[in-house]
Amino acid sequence: MKHTPLSTAAGAEHIYANGLRNQWHPVVPSHFVRPGGLRKVTALGENWLLFRRADGTLAMLADRCPHRGAPLSLGRHLGDRIACWYHGVEVDGGGTVTAVPGLPGCALEGRTLVTSPPVREIGGAILAYFGDEKHPEPVELTLPEPLTDPEVSSFLCYAEWEVPWRYAMENLLDPMHGAFLHHESHTMYDGDTTAKFRIRETERGYFFEKTDQRGVNFDWVELCRTGVDWVDLSIPYPPSAGPGGPFGIVGMACPVDAGRTGVFFWRYRRVSGWQRDTWRFLYRTLIEERHWQVLEQDRAMLEAMPRDADQRENLYQHDLGVVRLRRLYQGQAREQAGQAGEQAAGSAAQASPAASGTSASNRERSSLDSSRAS
Repeated sequence: MKHTPLSTAAGAEHIYANGLRNQWHPVVPSHFVRPGGLRKVTALGENWLLFRRADGTLAMLADRCPHRGAPLSLGRHLGDRIACWYHGVEVDGGGTVTAVPGLPGCALEGRTLVTSPPVREIGGAILAYFGDEKHPEPVELTLPEPLTDPEVSSFLCYAEWEVPWRYAMENLLDPMHGAFLHHESHTMYDGDTTAKFRIRETERGYFFEKTDQRGVNFDWVELCRTGVDWVDLSIPYPPSAGPGGPFGIVGMACPVDAGRTGVFFWRYRRVSGWQRDTWRFLYRTLIEERHWQVLEQDRAMLEAMPRDADQRENLYQHDLGVVRLRRLYQGQAREQAGQAGEQAAGSAAQASPAASGTSASNRERSSLDSSRAS
């Protein structure tokens, strides 16, 4: 379905606050969507409906009936389609109106009127592609190797935090906080509390890493941009975690709205045979609770930070990874806002050729540049 929600025509500040377009984002864990059930979710500041067709495959729809705008999530699950509770209008998983019970043969029937983003399930999570008017078709998606490698065993941890999505991503591009915020944890208690960092480019993103310590604490992280944004990092395990070496984390963030984020952390280990069984047993009985304690430290700190924290800072060398991330995301937000501005300007020109003046996208661009400089 090539129609996209109106908010994609918003300015750079809105996009930067609510999430970038033209890429895949995680939405919720797969088990949130049960057969025969309807699941209302919010992503990128908009309401969506997830449900499973009769064969178990996923469908995602904008949570808005094409008739009068009633929430489809309040409707009835009819196997491969949803019936709106308000007037019974039926919409299939691709966004096409299949029936208008109150007026059979109505002109709405057969028309694709509801946005239906492409969805994928991987590693126990649902990913969806959120495009704009110029990029309705999904970009190529290369999934994180630890989630597709049969030699890797992983567990998905999901939580929703009351923080802007970019704060969650910046936290992951800040390895030095491990030696302080998580110093009392079972994995990040060791190593120096001073370091120098560098950025190292890769074909899929960049590493932000300590130059003088490796394999002792949270010493490196790689930002990967493969159709979906994710980070990969490795942290050593103590002997109490059993055989198998260090554990890794694949991290993603879903921009729920401007103030909420869904965080996805796959904790993984490359293990096989009896070591795999031992790791999975120890994780469930001992390690998982400790990992949640570490995540709670992150959540408590980020939720306590003011919403304008990134406007009143004094950064230093350890923040190079964060600065790089902000420039990347702000640049994309301006680019996407500019494209939306061009489309809006073209529509306005067709309606009123004499229209002139400063475009909304330029005003937003100036506003975002000002916020970056402050």
